Amino acid sequence: MPDVLQQPVDALLSKLQAWFEAGVAMVPNFVLALIVVALMGLLGRWLSRWSKRALDEVVDNDALVGLTSTLVRVAVIAVGMFAALSLLDLDKTVTSMLAGLGIIGLALGFAFKDIAANFMSGVLMAARGPFETGDIILVAGHLGTVVDIELRRTILRSFEGLSIIIPNQEIFKTPVVNYTQIDGRRVSIACGVAYGDDLDETERVVLAAFEGFDLHDPAREIEFLYTGFGDSSIDFELRFWLPKTKLSEYLVARSRGIKRVKQAMDAAGLTIPFPIRTLDFGAQVVGGERFDPQPLRSVNG
Repeated sequence: MPDVLQQPVDALLSKLQAWFEAGVAMVPNFVLALIVVALMGLLGRWLSRWSKRALDEVVDNDALVGLTSTLVRVAVIAVGMFAALSLLDLDKTVTSMLAGLGIIGLALGFAFKDIAANFMSGVLMAARGPFETGDIILVAGHLGTVVDIELRRTILRSFEGLSIIIPNQEIFKTPVVNYTQIDGRRVSIACGVAYGDDLDETERVVLAAFEGFDLHDPAREIEFLYTGFGDSSIDFELRFWLPKTKLSEYLVARSRGIKRVKQAMDAAGLTIPFPIRTLDFGAQVVGGERFDPQPLRSVNG
């Protein structure tokens, strides 16, 4: 072999021999690293199952429980991977990987900040528990029944049968009205009586109509209050409370209450007036103008 090629070939063979010797020397560490990764994988699976069973007892959110158990498993496996790399004298590689993960995480945080915000909102909502599956809520102008609570979104079913998907970020920063998690709810029925009718008689008739009304909470008194002078009537409001009930039962109670008020007032000869406008054609009009009809003129003059 020419001397020109002999020196590079010798250097290459020497390098390969060094690598081979180093590889042979690292075989025990490589086997040990594989064993560590396998054991940490088994430990991660066991801890994941254990954490899932433990969280199922205290957290009523399948998505959050699943996420937590997965994170436990991934964390344990990651520790095993880093330990295996350390056994292979790849500490610099571990440091580089951690630095790279930090940079990638920062970049992804800026790129997917809305997704991350929805995700974190879902975690905080699951921990705080403002509502549960099956509750009727009003949020962001949407009223419906909670069908599913995920980590990034919440799905409602409106009373018209529509599926409403709301990002958790919107729910977390928006007031939520829960119609299910209540101890009771007040029904208010607004009505009016004619100016010419007796107000004491009206109050007596309306309250008597609700004696024996089985839907209201007997522990709370039914209220009858006059609220003002309307354009065509003396306005009043009837209030009664319902025990813990569904929204559909509230609507039924309000409907039956309106019927009772109407039937009682009709039976007593009391008037529920509709809007009235009074026109005064006389000469003396307070706060208005005198109306003097002009005689009709013929077409021919």
